[in-house]
Amino acid sequence: MKPIKFSREETKAIVDEIRDYFRNELDQDIGSIPAEMLMMFFADKMGAYFYNRGVYDAQALVRERMDNLTDDLFGLEQPTKHVR
Repeated sequence: MKPIKFSREETKAIVDEIRDYFRNELDQDIGSIPAEMLMMFFADKMGAYFYNRGVYDAQALVRERMDNLTDDLFGLEQPTKHVR
């Protein structure tokens, strides 16, 4: 898997979320640099887990859509004397 990279705007948004979490939930102020380091730690060590979960969810959705498509295609069949 390629390393997860965020744009400057995404990084700022994530860092702000981390800082808000520390402030609101832990009553601690954390600087931008430590927050970005924490973000990079999670992206590096746990990003693959979140990525894989997204892949699994996408696979399930595609499988469901394919099942629906197959059902719809069978619904288009015309009656014949030929039995499959």
